[in-house]
Amino acid sequence: MNSQNPPTNRLDDLFARLQAVGRPAMIAYITGGDPTLAASAKIAISLEKAGVDILELGIPFSDPLADGATIQDASGRALAAGASVHGIIELICEIRKSSQIPIVLFAYLNPVYVYGFDQFQADAVAAGADGLLLLDLPPQEAARNAELTKEKGTGLKSIRLIAPTTPPERLKEITDTAEGFIYYVSREGVTGEQASLSTDIAERVASIRALTKVPVAVGFGISNPEQAATVASLADGVVVGSAIVRKIGEYGDIPELADKIADFVRPIADAVHGVKG
Repeated sequence: MNSQNPPTNRLDDLFARLQAVGRPAMIAYITGGDPTLAASAKIAISLEKAGVDILELGIPFSDPLADGATIQDASGRALAAGASVHGIIELICEIRKSSQIPIVLFAYLNPVYVYGFDQFQADAVAAGADGLLLLDLPPQEAARNAELTKEKGTGLKSIRLIAPTTPPERLKEITDTAEGFIYYVSREGVTGEQASLSTDIAERVASIRALTKVPVAVGFGISNPEQAATVASLADGVVVGSAIVRKIGEYGDIPELADKIADFVRPIADAVHGVKG
């Protein structure tokens, strides 16, 4: 495996640089291996060139309950094309041959646990991953299972989710264990594009910021430059996922796929970059 270990975490370095100039981060999600692992590597590089600051790389899973139809379909396509946890690790190695974009792995616990949590952490870090968000592992459950708990500041950064339904008493528990950035889910339900944004994003982000200095990124349903600019004015990062994954599904494994995805994402990234804090 061709790999390298960064001296510091790319996520921390990136947010330090962006906060110094008052600019939010553009964060893009793709499902690893959709439509193929080779195509995902090309898409990742094209996204960085289009202005993406952080890549969220989904590990495909056969039962992605937190995701809507768009990402469920992408997981199905990736698995059918032969994607696996090991394949995603190799995909990170391939991306690292030409890019140092921060990479956050999005995963459900089952495939990581089957791979072996300690081995997964070691292999992912060696490949060049920077953070991990386990979608179906609540922080309090991780704390009760020693094999799922890493000392804070070691291994992959632990990205935490906060939802609109998260009660105030749980906010501090989550923010105390968060690293890299916090992913605020702006709507209830599963992932997917939305015609309009939630009206309480500013209030929710402020309540999180009152408890932590960890950057707050907002996602779930953001799909166009106007929505992205609005969220960028309220948060430290903007996450766009389903809209990109839908485009990948529409185009399929064509030679121009990476360029097509870059063309779609570039105006959204430009809208985020145009917002100054």
